[in-house]
Order: sequence, then structure tokens, then C-alpha cells
Amino acid sequence: MKSSFNFLNLLVSDKMIKKIEILNNSYVEEFIEKTAELCNPSSIYLVTSEEDKNYIRRRAIESKEEIPLKTLGHTIHFDHPLDQARARDDTFILTDDKIPFVNTKKREEGLREVLSLLKGSMKGREMYVGFYSLGPRNSIFQHLAIQISDSPYVIHSENILYRLDFDDFKGNKQFLKFVHSKGELDIKKRRIMIDLKEDTVYSVNTTYAGNSVGLKKLALRLTIAKAVKEGWLSEHMAIIGFEGDKGTHYFTASFPSGSGKTSTSMMGKLISDDLAFIREINGVARAVNPEVGVFGIIQGINSKDDPIIWEVLHKPNEVIFSNVLMTDEGYVYWEGSDDKRPERGINYEGFWSIDMNKPASHPNARFTVPLTAFKNLDENYDNPDGVEIEGIIFGVRDYDTLIPVVEAFSCSHGIVTIGASMESARTSAVIGKGDEYEFNPMAILDFMPIHLGEYLRNYLEFCKKLKKVPRIFGFNYFLKEGNRFLNSKEDKRVWIKWAVKRVEGSVDVIYTPIGLVPYYEDLKTLFREMLNKEYTIEDYEKQFTLKLDKYLEKNERILKLYKEIQAPKEVIAELEQQKERILKYIDKYGKRVSPLNLR
Repeated sequence: MKSSFNFLNLLVSDKMIKKIEILNNSYVEEFIEKTAELCNPSSIYLVTSEEDKNYIRRRAIESKEEIPLKTLGHTIHFDHPLDQARARDDTFILTDDKIPFVNTKKREEGLREVLSLLKGSMKGREMYVGFYSLGPRNSIFQHLAIQISDSPYVIHSENILYRLDFDDFKGNKQFLKFVHSKGELDIKKRRIMIDLKEDTVYSVNTTYAGNSVGLKKLALRLTIAKAVKEGWLSEHMAIIGFEGDKGTHYFTASFPSGSGKTSTSMMGKLISDDLAFIREINGVARAVNPEVGVFGIIQGINSKDDPIIWEVLHKPNEVIFSNVLMTDEGYVYWEGSDDKRPERGINYEGFWSIDMNKPASHPNARFTVPLTAFKNLDENYDNPDGVEIEGIIFGVRDYDTLIPVVEAFSCSHGIVTIGASMESARTSAVIGKGDEYEFNPMAILDFMPIHLGEYLRNYLEFCKKLKKVPRIFGFNYFLKEGNRFLNSKEDKRVWIKWAVKRVEGSVDVIYTPIGLVPYYEDLKTLFREMLNKEYTIEDYEKQFTLKLDKYLEKNERILKLYKEIQAPKEVIAELEQQKERILKYIDKYGKRVSPLNLR
């Protein structure tokens, strides 16, 4: 029996009613009506045009969810002090099956819980409905999505990060659905529920973007499940064009949050800093960015190491800063900035002064900006055909084991022993202790909605479909000797350039049991040409000596884990072969071996 509730009565104008009618999409009408009936807003506003985007900007300020700053277009947003990162423990995949590494809840139980929290949650507030495209329009990569929220900050963020796309909803087209309410911001009742069966995500009692901006990491759970069913890849990867001697070569790059992905994406022509849809087209891996904006970690960004981002954050432009310090003069400050540290200001906890001996900004403070603000934006950033991927980088924050750069023997070897074996020190992007090592395959485990074995099987099968297979590299910018990093931030330019030269086939490699590594002479030349630095043979040996015993320990951990979850046989076989190679080299060379002895 159909409810007597009519959401059209809540639309603020006849113009908006006509917009809904023009779509002639019963799925859209049903979604809006059910959400409005559940959440009980005082009015509904459809976000479909540039005019509507301007309205949302005004509402974000009028509601005090954002505060205008001195620089034109800049605003600041503060989340609840206990709502500063992705809430792992409050985020659930709704399924009646137990899935390794995935926080699950029985579907009916989870829906009852979150719908009860959302019931009446928008009372006295306006409900915003945003219509978006994940990926370029008129493209095989495109996925439509609707975000509903009572937070103008959330919708403002969506408007910066995604393509507003009302017209493509015409006709009874399906779409991904996102329902968010800030509710009472009762953190004890913060819940994020992902319903794969209905392609719907619900979140309540949170505003931190990682928990509330649906099209970002919440959508990633939905698109991973879709990709595995349909035989493509939805990945937590940047897409960058790196210049070589033979032109531009596009790479994807997967790093856990805070481990170098954003800085790496600034080293070349930017297409994406965070997400990638990858499809096989005529035997070639091609990729697009689902997004058109950047939601990046701001701590540590300075004019020397990050000149492009620094410029973006200081020029008049649409920027939302979140959880940094707002100064008395109406500017912002974050830890690691080379601006002078202010005496006082306002941050996410309220009043702050320098004598409190507390950080001025949260370590997971962020900035949200459009891609078009970056001067290194690639001309193909919105190409409906995507770009050809010739290299894949899997990078980690590892202080004591992994060498700075290694190339896989094959696609299967790279997927399994590099990508699927990633362990990285935890950063502030998730709630929990910092610098604990975590198993995080493809930097995507936080967002995994299905069995990891099925995800990896799809990856391996995708590789087999390719006639032109990308080279796969493992990167580690964080190797230490004692408490001292063995590389500077700018050294990553050399590792990237070496990988580009490998794609172009212009440098040779040394065979080792864990992959292919650079010759000292090639790195020495690159350090001189790119950084005007002298790269000594002592530097090379410290950075590239293989700690075979540590690699063996790591391999054993990963192998045990994949056996326990009954991963595909190909995964187990690659790890067993790697183990055998390492043991042979330990028997011949001992626990440590320099590449100089393997030439």
C-alpha cells in the first residue's frame, strides 16, 4: 500500500517540481520520497545547476557549517572533536555472511538500526538532493549517483569533488544512492551502513567527509563490488602522467593515506590523486578519475616540498579547509606549514593558543578543492575514453624492510607479492594508534566490501585479458636507519623517473629474489640530472641492500594469512615461489645482500 506522503509538497518551488517531472525517473522519485518520509525535513532543495551550487555555498555559511576566510573563495569547516577521521568501528557492510577483514552486520539488523537513527533526523532542516556522475559523462566508465544530506557542507564538498549531472538521470536509469544526516552529532550513535544489495549507503551522526561525503570512499565499497561482478577494477589509486624521453606515460599509484600518494600525484600531469576506474579496452588497461576534485591531507604541506598544492591553497579559489586553525585575521594555519605559527586562533576543539602546548591543527586536517585549480592538471582529466595505463605503483610507509623501488617480474608477481602484500604504518586518516603496521593490500582493505580472495581473483583475471600489460612497481619513501630517513622528500622524483625509464625500456635491471632493482650507475646519473645531488655508492648500499630475513618474515606472514582465508591458488603459488627464491639467496649470501653482489 502506497504511503499518502507526497515529497513534492516539500519542494520549495514549482520550478523544482517540474525538474523532477521532466526526469520521468520513477527510481529517483521513489528514493527522494522514501528518504523525505523517513527523515522528515522541513523542505527539499534539488541541486542541479550552477545557480544551485551558489545557493549551497550560501547555505553552508548561513548555517555556520562553514566560515568565510579572508582569501576570496576560502572557507573553513570544523568537525566534532571525536569525528576527525574514518570511523572503522562504526562502518558496516550489511550482509549475513562473515567476510575476513570486513566489518559486517546482518543486513536486516543493520537496516533497522540505521533507519531508526535516521527517522526524523532532518526535522527543522532543509534536505538537499545532489545529482552526480562518477566518471566522465558519455563514457563506458560512468556511474550515476544521488547524494541526499541535511548538511550544506557535505553537499558543498560533493559539488567540488564530483560532476554535477542532472540531465543524465532522464528515464528510468539506475544509480548509486547515499543518505546522510548529521542528526544530533551524537558520536556514540555514529553509524555508516553500506547496503550492497540496494546500492545504498546510510550515514548519520557524523560530518567528517570520509564518513559523510557519499561519493568518495563510501561509493568505493559499492563500485568495488560492481567491478568484481563485471570484470573491471575500481581502485584506491592516483592517476598521473609522467614525462619520459618518449612522451607522457600514465601510471596509477596506490598508497595508504598519508604515505605519499598526493605528493606523488603532484610529480607529473595530474588526472587523479585518489581514485581510479580501470577497464580493459581492446587489450589495453584504460583509466578515468571518478572525481573532479581533491580531498587531501594538509599536515606537512609547505612551499618547498609541495609548491603546486601550496599555490592552490593560497590563491583566491574555491577551497574548504577542515580542522585546521583559523587565525584572528581570518587566515589558516596547519602543522608543518612554513607560515609563521600564530599566537592564537580557533580550531576544531575551540579556542587555541600557543602556550597550550597542543597542535594547532588536527593531523588529519584536510582541504577540498577542484582539480581545475591545479596548474599541473592533465588535458585528459575528463576524457571519456580514459588514458592508457603503462605502469602501476604500490607504495607503503615501511621504516625497516622494503627498499625504495623494485619492479615485479610479471603482472601476477606484482599483484600478489607487492600489491596484495602491502603492510604500512598507520597514519591519522583512521582512528587508532599511529605508526602501527597494518596489512593493507592495494591500500584498499578499509573499503573492501567482499571477500579479499574474490577481489584478487578478479585482479589476476583482469591482468590475463590484457595484450599490453602495465609494469608493476613497489615504492617505499620511508626507509630509515635508526631515527633518520634514508631519503629526502624530493628523492621520489628519481624513483619515479627510473620507473618511467623501465616503461620506455631504456635502463637495465638487477635480478633479485624479490624483483628487479636499479643499477647504481643509473640512479647516480638520475640524481645528478634531476636533483643536482651526488648519490654515493654508500647511499645505494644502505637503501638497496636486501634484508632477506625481513623479507622472508614478511612473506611468511602474508602467506599464512592468505592460506587462512583460502585465497586463490595463484596467490598462494606466487608467495610460495617467492619464499623459495628468498631461501636460496639466504643460503648463498646470508641474511643481507647488496645488489652490487648480484650483478
